[in-house]
Amino acid sequence: MSDEILAFTEGKVGRLRLNRPKAIHALNAPMCRAMIDTLVAWRSDPDVELVLLDHAEGRGFCAGGDVRAVAESGKGDGVAARSFFHTEYQLNHLLFSYAKTVVSFLDGIVMGGGVGIGLPAKHRVATERTIFAMPEATIGLFPDVGGGWYLSRLPGRLGQYLALTAARLSGSDACAVGLATHYVPSDALADVKAKLTANPRDSEAILDAASVAPPEAPILAQRAEIDRLFAADTLEEIFAALEADRGEWAKEVHAGLRTKSPQSCKVALRLLREGARRASFADEMGAEYGIAAHVSMRHDFIEGVRALLVDKDNAPHWDPATPEGVTEATLDTIFSPLPAEEAWQPLRL
Repeated sequence: MSDEILAFTEGKVGRLRLNRPKAIHALNAPMCRAMIDTLVAWRSDPDVELVLLDHAEGRGFCAGGDVRAVAESGKGDGVAARSFFHTEYQLNHLLFSYAKTVVSFLDGIVMGGGVGIGLPAKHRVATERTIFAMPEATIGLFPDVGGGWYLSRLPGRLGQYLALTAARLSGSDACAVGLATHYVPSDALADVKAKLTANPRDSEAILDAASVAPPEAPILAQRAEIDRLFAADTLEEIFAALEADRGEWAKEVHAGLRTKSPQSCKVALRLLREGARRASFADEMGAEYGIAAHVSMRHDFIEGVRALLVDKDNAPHWDPATPEGVTEATLDTIFSPLPAEEAWQPLRL
């Protein structure tokens, strides 16, 4: 068991706590494996009736995955990168299909890999400190860990907006669009967890009673503009719509979007388009694994990690540098299936 995951039981409740505060609990391979091993053991344990997933300390639930290590692998043979994604996606799928009720506490920063483990839970608790985002296009990746499933099922064009811009949602936003199921003030979380531990079979009633009406969700004020400006299925048309709009909000969004990897943005749009039609979450994870295997070896991801996380000059040199430069042939290569022997598989339980 990794000491970066605290796993224990309290009464009939299994507690999984992320414990890597200096990295805002970013997931690495040992953490994913420890969570899988624990969840598999609890799956058949009659003494565990409910699972609570949260973080031990610090300012965020989970800031993502350990992409620096993944990018380092991508510079070489990519074996470690593919191994990490394979394990992480198995964890995502295990949580999504878990037979017992899981409650995730989305308190603080919830980004990338944190979304992948937080959203599969039946009950998802947001607070006034929640900061939710899928910022992968900023580092040349794509909204993975089930992003093609979750984002494509949001109302209107919210999913496309979030995937392309890396916009941050508040806890009230997350509740308003259905990403979170409950809104509980952060200072009440300890009491809620104690009540869940005492009465695990009453989890829904306890969370309903603890929830309060969230503040007005800022994202709702932008819904009409988001649906209008992100209506197109091509990145070029979205850019054109933003350029043609004279509003200040559109100008700010357009300026931010121009800093993202064009390749990542086009991958995200296609991912959401295809993800909306997928029949199962397992199919989604299989497709995303194939994309991750390709993207993790490509220039934009390695360059994005360098610019944003290693050298921190915040000046990535994307290649291609424009949406027009990312061809359909390039996308077809990125979305091409892996050989059967290399493809992702869910856990065989």
